[in-house]
Amino acid sequence: MLSDRRARVLALLIEEYVSWALPVGSRTLTQRYRLGVSPATVRNELSFLEDEGYISQPHTSAGRVPTDRGYRAFVNDLIASGVLQESSASPALIQHLKNKALELDEKLELASSALSSFTDCLSVVYEPKADQSPIQQLTLVALSDIHIVAVVVTKNGKVLNKHIELSCECSAQELSELQERLNNILVGHTCNDFRESDLHILYERGIIRTSIEQQVLEAVLLCLHDEKTAPRSHRVGMSSLAKKPEFSDTASIVPLMQILENDTMLFQMLDHNQTHCTNTLQVSIGSENKQDALSGVSVVTGRYGSGDNAGVVAVIGPTRLDYSKVIKAVQSAIQALNDAQ
Repeated sequence: MLSDRRARVLALLIEEYVSWALPVGSRTLTQRYRLGVSPATVRNELSFLEDEGYISQPHTSAGRVPTDRGYRAFVNDLIASGVLQESSASPALIQHLKNKALELDEKLELASSALSSFTDCLSVVYEPKADQSPIQQLTLVALSDIHIVAVVVTKNGKVLNKHIELSCECSAQELSELQERLNNILVGHTCNDFRESDLHILYERGIIRTSIEQQVLEAVLLCLHDEKTAPRSHRVGMSSLAKKPEFSDTASIVPLMQILENDTMLFQMLDHNQTHCTNTLQVSIGSENKQDALSGVSVVTGRYGSGDNAGVVAVIGPTRLDYSKVIKAVQSAIQALNDAQ
């Protein structure tokens, strides 16, 4: 546990480094801030922080920079101070999502763009799993006598399309009746509510009357189930991240981009542990991330929605991150997405 003075010196050093990306010396701190102590005392405090691993000195004649341990102590102090209480989302943002985005994809894209613009970092928003959200509506659209498109809308706003080639011809009247019967079966249920044995029971009881009904029902459920194994993200700000001075070296940015551009790996990274959670938020700093390629970034992650039907919001930037600003931005995005549903 750091004393109040040492914690303040560390916080000011981090604020300076976040702003300028340059090592910070004792002279900078004493000239720019009223610390109420002599320059010699500040130098002693910096030496203590360095000895304890909170800061490091890149070169003998240079100032100091924060370490992962220093950032962690800083974030923990922010949390303990109460300044990161749930922030109110902008009413304008919520109304914008409601008015401009009719489908979930559009809402998440708008939220991701706003978050990246505000933080100047990479913003990632993952959709809730479609297989765990109740079905709200099924619409069947004829392309020909044997080709149709099934349009599925889930309760969380997800819209999925599935092209189906029927085993026999189907008239417009028959398609309309098929749509009504399948809506009676599906609406209000998730695809997880239906097992293979359930479909056989529905067929035996006459609830599913024809082979076409069974074919379309199975295709719709398969479409929803496939969403579970193929998580999709809305990412904005990859170029902003690549432009940070920390990643000017190609050798450091290439392995990072390989992870961030892979949906499956990225989702696993954001979802893997809750060691540093703050209520609904997780903050992983540098070496706290599992993959070595992520040792130069910090990740602030939160969830929107509830229970199994939840999505993920994240901001990824260098460890030299404005943690207070980014954490509040993620909190605001979560509230906006929850309120806009």
